[in-house]
Amino acid sequence: MSLQPLSQLPQDPLTINRALLSVSDKTEIINLARCLHQHDVQIISTGGTAQKIREADIPVTDVSEITGFEECLDGRVKTLHPIIHGGILGRTSHQPDLDEMQKLDIDPIELVVTNLYPFKETIANPDCTPAVATENIDIGGPTMIRAAAKNFAHVGVLTSPSQYADFISELNQDGKISFPKRKEWAKQAFNHTAGYDNAVANYFNNLDNTEDELADQLNISLPKSHSLRYGENPHQKAAVYGNQSTFIDCFHGKQLSYNNYTDVDAALNFIADFWDSKPTCGIFKHTTPCGIACDDKLAKAWQKAFATDTMSPFGGIVVVNKELDLDTAKEIDEIFTEIIIAPSYSKEALNLLQEKKKRRLIRIKKLPNTENAIQFRSIFGGALSQDSDLKIVGKNELQTVTKRKPSKQEIEDLLFAWKVVKHVKSNAIVYAKDNQTIGIGTGQTSRVESSQTAIAKAQQERLSLENTAIASDAFFPFPDGVEAAAEAGATSVIQPGGSIRDDQVIKAADNLDLAMVFTGNRHFRH
Repeated sequence: MSLQPLSQLPQDPLTINRALLSVSDKTEIINLARCLHQHDVQIISTGGTAQKIREADIPVTDVSEITGFEECLDGRVKTLHPIIHGGILGRTSHQPDLDEMQKLDIDPIELVVTNLYPFKETIANPDCTPAVATENIDIGGPTMIRAAAKNFAHVGVLTSPSQYADFISELNQDGKISFPKRKEWAKQAFNHTAGYDNAVANYFNNLDNTEDELADQLNISLPKSHSLRYGENPHQKAAVYGNQSTFIDCFHGKQLSYNNYTDVDAALNFIADFWDSKPTCGIFKHTTPCGIACDDKLAKAWQKAFATDTMSPFGGIVVVNKELDLDTAKEIDEIFTEIIIAPSYSKEALNLLQEKKKRRLIRIKKLPNTENAIQFRSIFGGALSQDSDLKIVGKNELQTVTKRKPSKQEIEDLLFAWKVVKHVKSNAIVYAKDNQTIGIGTGQTSRVESSQTAIAKAQQERLSLENTAIASDAFFPFPDGVEAAAEAGATSVIQPGGSIRDDQVIKAADNLDLAMVFTGNRHFRH
Protein backbone atom coordinates (compact mmCIF):
# COMPACT_ATOMS: atom_id res chain seq x y z
CA MET A 1 0.00 0.00 0.00
CA SER A 2 1.45 3.36 -1.06
CA LEU A 3 1.10 6.18 1.47
CA GLN A 4 1.33 9.92 0.81
CA PRO A 5 4.28 11.59 2.55
CA LEU A 6 3.62 13.09 5.97
CA SER A 7 5.44 16.24 4.87
CA GLN A 8 2.07 17.53 3.63
CA LEU A 9 0.91 17.79 7.26
CA PRO A 10 1.96 20.51 9.74
CA GLN A 11 4.78 19.08 11.83
CA ASP A 12 5.54 21.94 14.20
CA PRO A 13 5.88 21.18 17.92
CA LEU A 14 2.50 21.65 19.59
CA THR A 15 1.80 24.08 22.42
CA ILE A 16 -1.06 22.89 24.62
CA ASN A 17 -3.42 25.54 25.96
CA ARG A 18 -6.53 23.43 26.63
CA ALA A 19 -6.84 19.73 27.49
CA LEU A 20 -9.92 17.55 27.86
CA LEU A 21 -9.58 14.78 30.44
CA SER A 22 -12.33 12.14 30.72
CA VAL A 23 -11.16 8.72 31.84
CA SER A 24 -12.62 5.50 33.15
CA ASP A 25 -9.28 4.25 34.50
CA LYS A 26 -8.08 7.10 36.71
CA THR A 27 -4.63 5.64 37.39
CA GLU A 28 -2.01 8.46 37.49
CA ILE A 29 -4.55 11.01 36.26
CA ILE A 30 -3.70 13.38 39.13
CA ASN A 31 0.01 13.41 38.21
CA LEU A 32 -0.93 14.21 34.63
CA ALA A 33 -3.38 16.93 35.65
CA ARG A 34 -0.84 18.49 38.01
CA CYS A 35 1.75 18.64 35.21
CA LEU A 36 -0.77 20.27 32.87
CA HIS A 37 -1.68 22.83 35.51
CA GLN A 38 2.00 23.65 36.08
CA HIS A 39 2.22 24.45 32.36
CA ASP A 40 -0.82 26.76 32.58
CA VAL A 41 -3.05 24.41 30.59
CA GLN A 42 -6.80 24.82 31.08
CA ILE A 43 -8.20 21.45 32.11
CA ILE A 44 -11.70 20.55 30.93
CA SER A 45 -13.27 17.44 32.38
CA THR A 46 -16.41 15.41 33.05
CA GLY A 47 -18.14 13.67 35.96
CA GLY A 48 -15.95 11.51 38.16
CA THR A 49 -12.73 12.61 36.47
CA ALA A 50 -13.47 16.28 37.20
CA GLN A 51 -14.36 15.44 40.79
CA LYS A 52 -11.10 13.56 41.36
CA ILE A 53 -9.02 16.40 39.89
CA ARG A 54 -10.93 18.97 41.92
CA GLU A 55 -10.35 16.95 45.12
CA ALA A 56 -6.62 17.26 44.44
CA ASP A 57 -6.97 21.08 44.48
CA ILE A 58 -6.24 21.37 40.77
CA PRO A 59 -8.39 23.87 38.86
CA VAL A 60 -10.78 22.16 36.44
CA THR A 61 -13.59 23.37 34.17
CA ASP A 62 -16.66 21.18 33.71
CA VAL A 63 -17.58 20.37 30.12
CA SER A 64 -21.05 21.77 30.75
CA GLU A 65 -19.51 25.21 31.41
CA ILE A 66 -17.94 25.09 27.94
CA THR A 67 -20.96 23.77 26.07
CA GLY A 68 -23.71 25.47 28.09
CA PHE A 69 -25.41 22.06 28.11
CA GLU A 70 -25.67 19.84 31.19
CA GLU A 71 -24.87 16.12 31.10
CA CYS A 72 -28.06 14.19 30.45
CA LEU A 73 -29.61 10.73 30.14
CA ASP A 74 -27.88 9.46 33.25
CA GLY A 75 -24.47 10.49 31.92
CA ARG A 76 -24.91 8.93 28.48
CA VAL A 77 -24.41 12.31 26.84
CA LYS A 78 -21.47 14.34 28.15
CA THR A 79 -19.02 15.38 25.47
CA LEU A 80 -21.09 14.85 22.30
CA HIS A 81 -21.36 18.53 21.37
CA PRO A 82 -20.14 20.66 18.42
CA ILE A 83 -18.19 22.99 20.69
CA ILE A 84 -16.18 20.02 22.01
CA HIS A 85 -15.69 18.21 18.73
CA GLY A 86 -15.15 21.40 16.79
CA GLY A 87 -12.37 22.24 19.25
CA ILE A 88 -10.79 18.82 18.71
CA LEU A 89 -11.22 18.58 14.92
CA GLY A 90 -10.42 22.17 14.04
CA ARG A 91 -7.22 22.54 11.97
CA THR A 92 -5.48 25.50 13.53
CA SER A 93 -3.05 25.70 10.60
CA HIS A 94 -5.99 26.07 8.19
CA GLN A 95 -7.31 29.63 8.09
CA PRO A 96 -10.87 28.77 6.95
CA ASP A 97 -11.20 26.46 9.99
CA LEU A 98 -9.94 29.22 12.28
CA ASP A 99 -12.38 31.71 10.77
CA GLU A 100 -15.32 29.36 11.24
CA MET A 101 -14.27 28.44 14.78
CA GLN A 102 -14.08 32.14 15.67
CA LYS A 103 -17.52 32.71 14.16
CA LEU A 104 -18.98 29.80 16.21
CA ASP A 105 -17.07 30.77 19.37
CA ILE A 106 -15.15 27.46 19.42
CA ASP A 107 -11.73 27.38 21.08
CA PRO A 108 -9.16 24.72 20.10
CA ILE A 109 -8.53 21.71 22.32
CA GLU A 110 -4.94 20.56 21.81
CA LEU A 111 -4.95 17.45 24.06
CA VAL A 112 -7.52 14.71 24.62
CA VAL A 113 -6.96 12.21 27.42
CA THR A 114 -9.52 9.46 27.62
CA ASN A 115 -9.82 5.72 28.09
CA LEU A 116 -12.92 3.66 27.71
CA TYR A 117 -15.53 1.93 29.83
CA PRO A 118 -14.22 -1.51 30.89
CA PHE A 119 -16.31 -3.48 28.41
CA LYS A 120 -13.94 -6.45 28.10
CA GLU A 121 -13.62 -6.78 31.86
CA THR A 122 -17.41 -6.49 32.26
CA ILE A 123 -18.30 -9.27 29.83
CA ALA A 124 -15.57 -11.50 31.29
CA ASN A 125 -17.79 -11.84 34.37
CA PRO A 126 -19.89 -15.01 33.94
CA ASP A 127 -22.85 -13.23 35.56
CA CYS A 128 -22.80 -10.36 33.07
CA THR A 129 -26.18 -9.79 31.42
CA PRO A 130 -26.77 -8.10 28.04
CA ALA A 131 -28.22 -5.11 29.89
CA VAL A 132 -25.05 -4.66 31.95
CA ALA A 133 -22.84 -5.26 28.91
CA THR A 134 -24.57 -2.63 26.77
CA GLU A 135 -24.37 -0.02 29.51
CA ASN A 136 -20.59 -0.50 29.41
CA ILE A 137 -20.32 0.30 25.72
CA ASP A 138 -18.55 3.66 25.54
CA ILE A 139 -19.84 6.14 22.95
CA GLY A 140 -18.36 9.55 23.76
CA GLY A 141 -14.90 8.18 24.51
CA PRO A 142 -14.26 6.48 21.15
CA THR A 143 -15.71 9.51 19.36
CA MET A 144 -13.26 11.88 21.06
CA ILE A 145 -10.33 9.49 20.59
CA ARG A 146 -10.98 9.09 16.87
CA ALA A 147 -11.47 12.84 16.42
CA ALA A 148 -8.21 13.67 18.18
CA ALA A 149 -6.29 10.91 16.39
CA LYS A 150 -7.61 12.05 13.02
CA ASN A 151 -6.38 15.56 13.76
CA PHE A 152 -3.03 14.43 15.22
CA ALA A 153 -1.23 17.16 13.29
CA HIS A 154 -2.88 19.66 15.66
CA VAL A 155 -3.94 17.54 18.67
CA GLY A 156 -2.33 15.04 21.04
CA VAL A 157 -4.31 12.02 22.26
CA LEU A 158 -3.54 9.75 25.22
CA THR A 159 -5.52 6.54 25.70
CA SER A 160 -3.60 4.74 28.46
CA PRO A 161 -2.02 5.68 31.80
CA SER A 162 1.13 3.95 30.52
CA GLN A 163 1.62 6.90 28.14
CA TYR A 164 1.47 9.63 30.79
CA ALA A 165 5.11 9.47 31.91
CA ASP A 166 6.32 9.80 28.32
CA PHE A 167 3.99 12.74 27.76
CA ILE A 168 5.05 14.49 30.98
CA SER A 169 8.72 14.05 30.10
CA GLU A 170 8.12 15.50 26.63
CA LEU A 171 6.12 18.47 27.95
CA ASN A 172 8.66 19.26 30.65
CA GLN A 173 11.46 19.56 28.11
CA ASP A 174 10.26 22.69 26.34
CA GLY A 175 6.53 22.93 27.01
CA LYS A 176 5.60 21.41 23.64
CA ILE A 177 4.73 18.03 22.11
CA SER A 178 6.62 16.84 19.04
CA PHE A 179 5.02 15.65 15.82
CA PRO A 180 6.52 12.11 16.00
CA LYS A 181 5.01 11.63 19.46
CA ARG A 182 1.60 12.84 18.30
CA LYS A 183 1.74 10.51 15.32
CA GLU A 184 2.70 7.52 17.51
CA TRP A 185 -0.08 8.25 20.01
CA ALA A 186 -2.59 8.61 17.15
CA LYS A 187 -1.60 5.17 15.85
CA GLN A 188 -2.04 3.71 19.32
CA ALA A 189 -5.38 5.47 19.66
CA PHE A 190 -6.82 3.99 16.47
CA ASN A 191 -5.57 0.53 17.51
CA HIS A 192 -7.20 1.07 20.90
CA THR A 193 -10.62 1.92 19.48
CA ALA A 194 -10.35 -0.85 16.88
CA GLY A 195 -9.75 -3.40 19.62
CA TYR A 196 -12.63 -1.99 21.65
CA ASP A 197 -15.02 -2.10 18.69
CA ASN A 198 -13.92 -5.66 17.93
CA ALA A 199 -14.72 -6.72 21.48
CA VAL A 200 -18.19 -5.19 21.24
CA ALA A 201 -18.81 -6.68 17.78
CA ASN A 202 -17.67 -10.13 18.90
CA TYR A 203 -19.94 -9.94 21.93
CA PHE A 204 -22.96 -9.27 19.73
CA ASN A 205 -21.83 -11.84 17.15
CA ASN A 206 -21.87 -14.49 19.84
CA LEU A 207 -24.90 -13.27 21.76
CA ASP A 208 -27.45 -15.34 19.87
CA ASN A 209 -25.15 -18.00 18.42
CA THR A 210 -25.93 -21.58 19.27
CA GLU A 211 -23.21 -24.07 20.12
CA ASP A 212 -23.37 -25.25 16.51
CA GLU A 213 -22.55 -21.84 15.05
CA LEU A 214 -19.45 -19.72 14.71
CA ALA A 215 -19.57 -15.94 14.33
CA ASP A 216 -20.75 -14.44 11.03
CA GLN A 217 -17.67 -12.21 10.92
CA LEU A 218 -14.17 -12.71 12.22
CA ASN A 219 -12.83 -9.77 14.24
CA ILE A 220 -9.37 -10.11 15.75
CA SER A 221 -7.53 -7.37 17.59
CA LEU A 222 -4.41 -8.29 19.55
CA PRO A 223 -1.78 -5.86 20.83
CA LYS A 224 1.79 -6.56 19.80
CA SER A 225 3.69 -7.92 22.76
CA HIS A 226 7.13 -7.71 21.17
CA SER A 227 9.13 -8.47 18.06
CA LEU A 228 11.02 -11.73 17.76
CA ARG A 229 14.53 -12.18 16.35
CA TYR A 230 13.05 -14.13 13.45
CA GLY A 231 10.26 -16.53 12.62
CA GLU A 232 10.20 -20.24 11.98
CA ASN A 233 13.35 -19.69 9.89
CA PRO A 234 15.96 -16.90 10.13
CA HIS A 235 14.82 -15.21 6.90
CA GLN A 236 11.27 -14.72 8.23
CA LYS A 237 10.16 -11.68 10.24
CA ALA A 238 8.12 -12.45 13.34
CA ALA A 239 6.37 -10.97 16.37
CA VAL A 240 4.14 -12.24 19.16
CA TYR A 241 0.73 -10.71 19.86
CA GLY A 242 -1.59 -10.90 22.82
CA ASN A 243 -0.84 -11.26 26.52
CA GLN A 244 1.05 -14.49 27.14
CA SER A 245 2.33 -13.17 30.48
CA THR A 246 -1.15 -13.80 31.92
CA PHE A 247 -0.53 -17.51 31.60
CA ILE A 248 3.22 -18.06 31.85
CA ASP A 249 6.27 -16.45 33.41
CA CYS A 250 9.54 -17.12 31.60
CA PHE A 251 11.71 -16.13 34.55
CA HIS A 252 15.08 -17.56 33.55
CA GLY A 253 17.01 -17.78 30.30
CA LYS A 254 16.77 -16.06 26.95
CA GLN A 255 13.62 -14.59 25.42
CA LEU A 256 11.36 -17.19 23.82
CA SER A 257 11.72 -17.60 20.07
CA TYR A 258 8.97 -18.16 17.51
CA ASN A 259 9.53 -21.92 17.57
CA ASN A 260 9.70 -21.86 21.37
CA TYR A 261 6.26 -20.28 21.52
CA THR A 262 4.74 -22.96 19.30
CA ASP A 263 6.33 -25.69 21.43
CA VAL A 264 5.16 -24.08 24.67
CA ASP A 265 1.64 -23.79 23.26
CA ALA A 266 1.61 -27.50 22.38
CA ALA A 267 2.98 -28.39 25.82
CA LEU A 268 0.37 -26.29 27.64
CA ASN A 269 -2.48 -27.80 25.62
CA PHE A 270 -1.18 -31.25 26.49
CA ILE A 271 -0.63 -30.68 30.21
CA ALA A 272 -4.13 -29.16 30.52
CA ASP A 273 -5.54 -32.62 29.72
CA PHE A 274 -3.38 -34.15 32.48
CA TRP A 275 -3.59 -31.29 34.98
CA ASP A 276 -5.55 -33.24 37.58
CA SER A 277 -3.82 -36.56 36.92
CA LYS A 278 -1.11 -38.14 39.03
CA PRO A 279 2.39 -36.65 38.47
CA THR A 280 2.79 -36.40 34.69
CA CYS A 281 5.73 -35.54 32.47
CA GLY A 282 5.63 -34.72 28.76
CA ILE A 283 8.64 -34.28 26.47
CA PHE A 284 8.04 -32.35 23.23
CA LYS A 285 10.05 -31.59 20.11
CA HIS A 286 8.69 -29.51 17.22
CA THR A 287 5.25 -29.47 18.94
CA THR A 288 5.17 -33.28 18.94
CA PRO A 289 5.35 -35.59 21.98
CA CYS A 290 8.54 -37.66 22.23
CA GLY A 291 7.42 -39.39 25.41
CA ILE A 292 4.62 -39.13 27.97
CA ALA A 293 4.25 -40.83 31.33
CA CYS A 294 2.43 -40.67 34.65
CA ASP A 295 3.60 -42.10 37.98
CA ASP A 296 3.23 -41.60 41.70
CA LYS A 297 6.64 -39.89 41.70
CA LEU A 298 7.44 -37.11 39.24
CA ALA A 299 11.04 -38.27 38.82
CA LYS A 300 9.77 -41.72 37.85
CA ALA A 301 7.35 -40.14 35.36
CA TRP A 302 10.32 -38.36 33.76
CA GLN A 303 12.32 -41.58 33.56
CA LYS A 304 9.43 -43.41 31.87
CA ALA A 305 8.73 -40.55 29.44
CA PHE A 306 12.41 -40.24 28.52
CA ALA A 307 12.67 -44.01 28.02
CA THR A 308 10.17 -43.81 25.14
CA ASP A 309 12.71 -41.98 22.98
CA THR A 310 16.13 -41.23 24.45
CA MET A 311 17.43 -39.43 21.36
CA SER A 312 14.79 -36.82 20.46
CA PRO A 313 14.50 -35.03 23.85
CA PHE A 314 17.87 -33.29 23.41
CA GLY A 315 17.05 -29.63 22.82
CA GLY A 316 13.40 -30.34 23.54
CA ILE A 317 10.69 -29.10 25.89
CA VAL A 318 9.77 -30.70 29.22
CA VAL A 319 6.42 -30.00 30.87
CA VAL A 320 5.08 -31.33 34.18
CA ASN A 321 1.82 -30.90 36.08
CA LYS A 322 3.22 -30.82 39.65
CA GLU A 323 5.92 -28.85 41.45
CA LEU A 324 9.29 -29.78 39.97
CA ASP A 325 11.37 -31.20 42.80
CA LEU A 326 15.13 -31.72 43.13
CA ASP A 327 15.07 -35.43 42.26
CA THR A 328 13.28 -34.71 38.97
CA ALA A 329 15.51 -31.70 38.27
CA LYS A 330 18.62 -33.86 38.66
CA GLU A 331 17.25 -36.35 36.13
CA ILE A 332 16.33 -33.66 33.59
CA ASP A 333 19.63 -31.85 34.09
CA GLU A 334 21.53 -34.81 32.69
CA ILE A 335 20.54 -33.81 29.15
CA PHE A 336 20.26 -30.49 27.32
CA THR A 337 16.71 -29.15 27.29
CA GLU A 338 15.71 -25.78 25.84
CA ILE A 339 12.68 -25.21 28.06
CA ILE A 340 11.26 -26.63 31.28
CA ILE A 341 7.65 -25.80 32.18
CA ALA A 342 6.10 -26.41 35.60
CA PRO A 343 3.46 -24.88 37.86
CA SER A 344 6.17 -24.32 40.48
CA TYR A 345 9.74 -25.30 41.39
CA SER A 346 11.28 -26.26 44.69
CA LYS A 347 14.07 -23.98 45.88
CA GLU A 348 16.62 -26.78 45.52
CA ALA A 349 15.47 -27.58 41.98
CA LEU A 350 15.79 -23.92 40.98
CA ASN A 351 19.30 -23.66 42.39
CA LEU A 352 20.33 -26.55 40.18
CA LEU A 353 18.43 -25.69 36.99
CA GLN A 354 19.44 -22.02 36.97
CA GLU A 355 23.11 -22.97 36.73
CA LYS A 356 22.58 -23.31 32.97
CA LYS A 357 22.10 -19.74 31.80
CA LYS A 358 20.67 -20.48 28.36
CA ARG A 359 17.99 -22.89 29.58
CA ARG A 360 14.58 -21.25 29.74
CA LEU A 361 12.50 -21.91 32.84
CA ILE A 362 8.77 -21.20 32.70
CA ARG A 363 6.26 -21.06 35.52
CA ILE A 364 2.62 -21.77 34.64
CA LYS A 365 0.60 -18.97 36.23
CA LYS A 366 -2.77 -20.21 34.95
CA LEU A 367 -3.93 -22.54 32.23
CA PRO A 368 -5.56 -20.91 29.21
CA ASN A 369 -9.36 -21.10 29.35
CA THR A 370 -10.05 -23.47 26.49
CA GLU A 371 -13.75 -24.00 27.20
CA ASN A 372 -14.88 -21.68 24.41
CA ALA A 373 -11.56 -21.41 22.59
CA ILE A 374 -11.58 -20.94 18.83
CA GLN A 375 -8.64 -21.91 16.62
CA PHE A 376 -7.68 -20.03 13.46
CA ARG A 377 -5.44 -20.83 10.52
CA SER A 378 -4.64 -18.43 7.72
CA ILE A 379 -5.26 -19.74 4.21
CA PHE A 380 -5.41 -18.24 0.72
CA GLY A 381 -8.05 -15.51 0.67
CA GLY A 382 -8.81 -15.60 4.39
CA ALA A 383 -8.78 -17.97 7.32
CA LEU A 384 -10.22 -21.20 8.68
CA SER A 385 -11.90 -21.28 12.08
CA GLN A 386 -12.92 -24.14 14.35
CA ASP A 387 -13.61 -24.66 18.01
CA SER A 388 -10.83 -26.40 19.93
CA ASP A 389 -10.63 -30.18 20.19
CA LEU A 390 -11.45 -30.58 23.88
CA LYS A 391 -13.13 -33.99 23.79
CA ILE A 392 -11.95 -36.34 26.51
CA VAL A 393 -13.50 -39.81 26.45
CA GLY A 394 -14.47 -41.46 29.71
CA LYS A 395 -14.61 -45.16 30.49
CA ASN A 396 -18.39 -45.29 30.21
CA GLU A 397 -18.28 -43.82 26.69
CA LEU A 398 -16.19 -46.63 25.23
CA GLN A 399 -18.01 -49.00 22.88
CA THR A 400 -16.59 -52.50 22.89
CA VAL A 401 -16.97 -53.93 19.39
CA THR A 402 -15.03 -57.20 19.71
CA LYS A 403 -15.99 -60.49 21.35
CA ARG A 404 -13.36 -60.03 24.02
CA LYS A 405 -13.89 -57.10 26.36
CA PRO A 406 -10.85 -55.18 27.60
CA SER A 407 -9.65 -55.93 31.11
CA LYS A 408 -9.53 -53.24 33.79
CA GLN A 409 -5.80 -52.74 33.15
CA GLU A 410 -6.34 -52.59 29.39
CA ILE A 411 -9.06 -49.95 29.81
CA GLU A 412 -6.65 -47.82 31.85
CA ASP A 413 -3.96 -48.21 29.19
CA LEU A 414 -6.42 -47.46 26.37
CA LEU A 415 -7.67 -44.24 27.99
CA PHE A 416 -4.11 -43.08 28.63
CA ALA A 417 -3.08 -43.79 25.03
CA TRP A 418 -6.19 -42.02 23.74
CA LYS A 419 -5.41 -38.86 25.73
CA VAL A 420 -1.88 -38.87 24.33
CA VAL A 421 -2.74 -39.58 20.69
CA LYS A 422 -4.88 -36.45 20.65
CA HIS A 423 -1.64 -34.43 20.84
CA VAL A 424 0.28 -36.35 18.17
CA LYS A 425 0.29 -35.18 14.56
CA SER A 426 -1.70 -37.27 12.09
CA ASN A 427 -1.46 -39.98 11.10
CA ALA A 428 -0.93 -40.73 14.77
CA ILE A 429 -0.32 -44.06 16.50
CA VAL A 430 0.54 -44.52 20.17
CA TYR A 431 1.48 -47.75 21.94
CA ALA A 432 1.19 -47.48 25.72
CA LYS A 433 1.27 -49.57 28.88
CA ASP A 434 1.15 -48.75 32.59
CA ASN A 435 0.73 -44.97 32.01
CA GLN A 436 3.78 -44.83 29.76
CA THR A 437 4.14 -44.34 26.03
CA ILE A 438 6.06 -47.29 24.59
CA GLY A 439 6.13 -46.11 20.99
CA ILE A 440 4.85 -43.02 19.16
CA GLY A 441 4.35 -42.85 15.42
CA THR A 442 3.63 -39.38 14.07
CA GLY A 443 3.04 -37.50 10.84
CA GLN A 444 3.19 -40.37 8.35
CA THR A 445 0.97 -40.37 5.28
CA SER A 446 0.03 -43.99 5.93
CA ARG A 447 -1.47 -45.21 9.20
CA VAL A 448 0.42 -48.48 8.88
CA GLU A 449 3.67 -46.54 8.42
CA SER A 450 2.95 -44.57 11.60
CA SER A 451 2.44 -47.88 13.40
CA GLN A 452 5.70 -49.20 11.96
CA THR A 453 7.49 -46.04 13.12
CA ALA A 454 6.12 -46.46 16.65
CA ILE A 455 7.16 -50.14 16.68
CA ALA A 456 10.63 -49.32 15.37
CA LYS A 457 11.15 -46.65 18.04
CA ALA A 458 10.09 -49.05 20.80
CA GLN A 459 12.43 -51.72 19.48
CA GLN A 460 15.25 -49.18 19.19
CA GLU A 461 14.78 -48.31 22.88
CA ARG A 462 14.41 -52.01 23.74
CA LEU A 463 10.94 -51.48 25.17
CA SER A 464 8.60 -54.44 25.16
CA LEU A 465 5.41 -54.05 23.16
CA GLU A 466 3.87 -57.13 24.78
CA ASN A 467 0.40 -56.50 26.25
CA THR A 468 0.36 -52.87 25.10
CA ALA A 469 -2.65 -50.80 24.11
CA ILE A 470 -2.61 -49.07 20.74
CA ALA A 471 -4.44 -45.81 20.01
CA SER A 472 -5.12 -44.50 16.50
CA ASP A 473 -6.30 -40.89 16.04
CA ALA A 474 -8.58 -41.95 13.17
CA PHE A 475 -10.18 -45.20 12.07
CA PHE A 476 -8.24 -48.09 10.61
CA PRO A 477 -9.39 -48.25 6.98
CA PHE A 478 -8.19 -51.83 6.55
CA PRO A 479 -7.47 -54.82 8.83
CA ASP A 480 -3.69 -54.46 8.26
CA GLY A 481 -3.42 -51.83 11.01
CA VAL A 482 -4.73 -54.07 13.79
CA GLU A 483 -2.87 -57.06 12.35
CA ALA A 484 0.42 -55.15 12.60
CA ALA A 485 -0.45 -54.12 16.16
CA ALA A 486 -1.18 -57.67 17.24
CA GLU A 487 2.00 -58.94 15.60
CA ALA A 488 3.96 -56.34 17.58
CA GLY A 489 2.41 -57.53 20.85
CA ALA A 490 -0.59 -55.24 21.45
CA THR A 491 -3.64 -56.84 23.05
CA SER A 492 -6.11 -53.93 22.94
CA VAL A 493 -7.04 -51.21 20.47
CA ILE A 494 -8.79 -47.85 20.78
CA GLN A 495 -9.91 -45.97 17.68
CA PRO A 496 -12.83 -43.79 16.55
CA GLY A 497 -14.46 -46.34 14.24
CA GLY A 498 -16.49 -45.20 11.27
CA SER A 499 -14.72 -46.94 8.37
CA ILE A 500 -16.82 -48.59 5.68
CA ARG A 501 -14.71 -51.66 6.45
CA ASP A 502 -15.26 -51.61 10.23
CA ASP A 503 -16.75 -55.12 10.02
CA GLN A 504 -13.55 -56.42 8.41
CA VAL A 505 -11.37 -54.70 11.00
CA ILE A 506 -13.51 -56.07 13.85
CA LYS A 507 -13.39 -59.59 12.37
CA ALA A 508 -9.60 -59.39 12.14
CA ALA A 509 -9.40 -58.20 15.75
CA ASP A 510 -11.59 -61.10 16.89
CA ASN A 511 -9.42 -63.59 15.00
CA LEU A 512 -6.39 -62.15 16.81
CA ASP A 513 -8.15 -62.15 20.23
CA LEU A 514 -7.77 -58.37 20.48
CA ALA A 515 -10.08 -56.27 22.64
CA MET A 516 -11.10 -53.23 20.58
CA VAL A 517 -13.16 -50.20 21.59
CA PHE A 518 -14.60 -47.36 19.51
CA THR A 519 -14.73 -43.78 20.81
CA GLY A 520 -16.98 -42.29 18.13
CA ASN A 521 -14.78 -39.22 17.74
CA ARG A 522 -11.60 -38.51 15.80
CA HIS A 523 -8.47 -36.58 16.81
CA PHE A 524 -6.86 -35.43 13.57
CA ARG A 525 -4.07 -32.92 14.15
CA HIS A 526 -2.32 -31.19 11.25
